Amino acid sequence: MEKRLRLAPSPTGLLHIGTARTALFNWLYAKNTNGKFLIRIEDTDIVRSKSEFTTNILDGLNWLGLNWDEEPIKQSQRISIHKEYIKKLLEIGAAYRCFTSEDEIHELREKQKANGLPPRHDNRHRNLTSKEIKEFISQGRSSVIRFKIDEEAEIKWEDQIRGEIKWQGKDLGGDLVLSRRTLGDEIGDPLYNLAVVVDDNFMNITHVVRGEDHISNTAKQILIYRALNFKLPIFSHTPLILNSEGKKLSKRDSVTSIDEFKEMGYLPEALANYMAFLGWSIKNPENEILSLSEISKIFNLSDVNKAGAKFNWDKLNWINSQYIKKMELKELNQFIKKYWNDMGWKSPSKEWDLKLTNLIQDSMILLRDAIDQSKPFFCLSQMQKEGTDFLENKKEAKESLQYIVDYLKEENISKVTSNKAREIISKISINHSIKKGILMKSLRVAFFGCLSGPDLIQSWELFSEKKSDIYLIKRCLT
Repeated sequence: MEKRLRLAPSPTGLLHIGTARTALFNWLYAKNTNGKFLIRIEDTDIVRSKSEFTTNILDGLNWLGLNWDEEPIKQSQRISIHKEYIKKLLEIGAAYRCFTSEDEIHELREKQKANGLPPRHDNRHRNLTSKEIKEFISQGRSSVIRFKIDEEAEIKWEDQIRGEIKWQGKDLGGDLVLSRRTLGDEIGDPLYNLAVVVDDNFMNITHVVRGEDHISNTAKQILIYRALNFKLPIFSHTPLILNSEGKKLSKRDSVTSIDEFKEMGYLPEALANYMAFLGWSIKNPENEILSLSEISKIFNLSDVNKAGAKFNWDKLNWINSQYIKKMELKELNQFIKKYWNDMGWKSPSKEWDLKLTNLIQDSMILLRDAIDQSKPFFCLSQMQKEGTDFLENKKEAKESLQYIVDYLKEENISKVTSNKAREIISKISINHSIKKGILMKSLRVAFFGCLSGPDLIQSWELFSEKKSDIYLIKRCLT
């Protein structure tokens, strides 16, 4: 039988890394088993659901390379169908109309709190007669539909990640609300647990993979599956993503949406690669840099850990840097040029672009690093204290720079290639008995205003092509 998995996000915010990781696990398992990965947008929260969030979620999944196999379904378009199943539950006696007011519920909660009891409904209207129901309706009281939960029932299932899980009916908080409050004998809009069961059945979902925070929902949903005589899917509950303190990753941890990771300069392949190892592991990994295709061939839900996965920025940064190092020069340059264009920086030629890209590639961790690392080649570097001190306190420093200027003029050299740069440094070092280290440090200060920076020889070639090397050297002699 074909395995069918789904992601069912609510479009009430930007695509969160937790949702993206859930999508990834679903996608990987579907690909591993030659199954299908589907999308259902759970947009029945009319107030909070926004079309722009739906677009953001789908765009984010596409960016990560998590393509889906069928047209996404919108849950809001199926509300009338959900209501029909609620009616069916009413007809078979598995659900009932409950008229408990909000004030009464609040009063009940306060009494339970005062007595140190967990919040739960007392199911007070479970056995109303038809006459009592009509009387409540005639009084103008609103109602919800509640699903009857047998408190003596034991709900258990074999979880693909956690093994056997058991819940007792008495621990589910009383009879479950299936629909929002409404007046008269109408049925209000369906709520999460009912809609999920009906839609998963409609979509023929065989495997439900979602976060461990849904475990209690699974127990409730299994009861609804049974009441409607639906076939149960196989459930898997993934560990949560935790921050460095071992708490659930949240907006307070500053970066949680996929858009933010993209904006910071992470590559989709790197982020997806890292997310796969957030809660999943393989025995004796020879290589942690794996494409989605490679991971899908070895991915198994039984290898997903039960414990929460701590988010590690250093590990993500390392993986991202490895992907940048492996990128084709032209592809990386296309990313980098977008940053240059945003900064209003102009380059002399395509060849020069590739040379600068090659120069900074191995030192980049994030794509945005291209801004700081490219800046000296577009903007005059400010002289830093260590650079000024070197020029003022090292006797041969300014002499070295003057020798270089004189040599370029005498030899009529208008363009310094990498080979020519090495030749110039070598000849001046020999002719004037100056250590090559002094020469190169002096040049580095001239170009970058400090004693650190990228490869000096390649840098000189780039400055020379922009005809800025002589100017930068001379500014240190004034």
